[in-house]
Amino acid sequence: MEQWDANDKTVLITGGASGLGAGFAEGFLKHGAKNVVILDIAEELGKATVERLNKAHGNKAVFIKCDVSKEEDITRAFDAVLAHFKQIDVIINNAGNMADAPDTWRTATDVNWQGLVSFTLKGVKHMRKDEGGAGGTIINISSTAALVKLPFVPIYEGSKIAVLHFSQCLAMDPFYEDTGIRVLTICFGGTDTPIMQNLETKSYHPKLGKMFAAVIVPDEICQKVESAVTALVEMFKIGTPRSIWLSIDNKPVRDITPVIDRVFKDFENLFV
Repeated sequence: MEQWDANDKTVLITGGASGLGAGFAEGFLKHGAKNVVILDIAEELGKATVERLNKAHGNKAVFIKCDVSKEEDITRAFDAVLAHFKQIDVIINNAGNMADAPDTWRTATDVNWQGLVSFTLKGVKHMRKDEGGAGGTIINISSTAALVKLPFVPIYEGSKIAVLHFSQCLAMDPFYEDTGIRVLTICFGGTDTPIMQNLETKSYHPKLGKMFAAVIVPDEICQKVESAVTALVEMFKIGTPRSIWLSIDNKPVRDITPVIDRVFKDFENLFV
């Protein structure tokens, strides 16, 4: 099995100030990354995370404030990373928000979907070997919400299945052969991060929000952040181009590409 490593890589992480993103930054530094760049809207928290990482790993972490829901912020931040480091080897599109409420769903969708697409396309343009780049890896964070049907947060679920389908379609052969860019997707189950707090406020309707909080009990279903970080780092090391992975219940990460491919093959057979 081919192995990839993080040695001497510059890693860009959206939503990296806390939770999974901060964990990914720590994980990649422990595995030899040359630099990690944390992008987040939470400036004070991001700076504190970078200070902690730099104390532990030397001056290898940088924070850049970025609102992933705004294209001008994305462009400014991406250009700033390139100006400083000249090259980006790994992009982890981690920024996400579960907020289906009437006054928040549009911004949340911009973060979960539009921002991810924008960073992915900018990464492809920068990395692709057939246009002078050095290749690289783009990791898109989906969710088990893309694999199930639940009524509580349909907008969030829709954004996560969009991430899954976008990633697998983008990465279809001969994408890796042409570009040298490995696209990986990981679906996390419930994980002990702020997104799993105050579930009653997450739905588009108060009744569904109460049902959501009653059905989904974070203390019972959430895996540890450390487990999710280990899963993503392991996927980075062994994941083949276009592969899709599952991380749930503090279990070892699992390649579910064959399952997803079978499902879509069944869809295709509807047209035969």
